[in-house]
Amino acid sequence: MEKTDWESSFEQEIHQAEIARSVGNEGMARVCARRAAGIVIGEYLRRQGLSDFNPGAYERLRYLSSLPEISPQARRVVSHLLTRVTPEHSLPIDVDLIDETLWLKENLFSP
Repeated sequence: MEKTDWESSFEQEIHQAEIARSVGNEGMARVCARRAAGIVIGEYLRRQGLSDFNPGAYERLRYLSSLPEISPQARRVVSHLLTRVTPEHSLPIDVDLIDETLWLKENLFSP
């Protein structure tokens, strides 16, 4: 089965995140994970027939978290993706944003 544009873009961002992590650039890994989440959310909004007023990852994350039909688990993952880094450029919570983005993809599109 051929991949759609959004799936290819998503996989490319996840791949870039994994490469960044492998060379010790966790900040870039987080950026790529957030961009990948934005891609998934854009596709989710399209499938739901909802307006995608802003293609930016942060705005899409905020919009998704405001939707009443989103599960508490998905809302928690979105909250993690929106968490700002500390002045030392580290995430103040112990989560893997790449794994969480992969989880979000699977769970937004599951029946």
